[in-house]
Amino acid sequence: MADKFMQTVLTPAVLEAERHYYGRTYPSFADAPESDALRDEEIEFIESRDSFYLATITENDWPYLQHRGGPRGFLRVLGPQQIGFADYGGNRQMISVGSLAVNDRVSLFLMDYPTRERLKLLGHARVLDAREHPDLVEKVAPPGGHAAKVERIFVIDVLSYDWNCPKFITPRFTAAEVETAVAPLKARIAELEAQLNQ
Repeated sequence: MADKFMQTVLTPAVLEAERHYYGRTYPSFADAPESDALRDEEIEFIESRDSFYLATITENDWPYLQHRGGPRGFLRVLGPQQIGFADYGGNRQMISVGSLAVNDRVSLFLMDYPTRERLKLLGHARVLDAREHPDLVEKVAPPGGHAAKVERIFVIDVLSYDWNCPKFITPRFTAAEVETAVAPLKARIAELEAQLNQ
């Protein structure tokens, strides 16, 4: 766990809830740095995701959560404390984009269901018009390309991160992961069927 994450989220009300329910609180994180740099472990995890959840705060102070998905590696690490991704035309509601124009705070929730790992990130985000930043488009375009045109670029300056325990995470697998796992079984079945037909 990175100290800045805990310093940020352990507010007085949270500490009071800890005292009420558990009779204790987490230790002080007063000496936390201004922000926590991503380590190799976080970078590898981030760049291997094919989806994540992005939380913003609307102009009228409501939390808003949105799923983002793409090919593995579409969420790019741009530096030790910066990540980004290409944004395309979707339902054109622009809720995240509009919200970030007023409040730049975001939280990202990244899951790896098969290994039961999750990473939470806190940061400050900005949305850039792709037409004005062609050099950055090349850096955030997903590996292997994308049929649609990049319209916007989300750049997130990471404040900190926290790894959660695997408790209560139900393992889930993508269709591609299932196909890979059952491929040897299918091959063996085909081999046995061929033997029976001889």
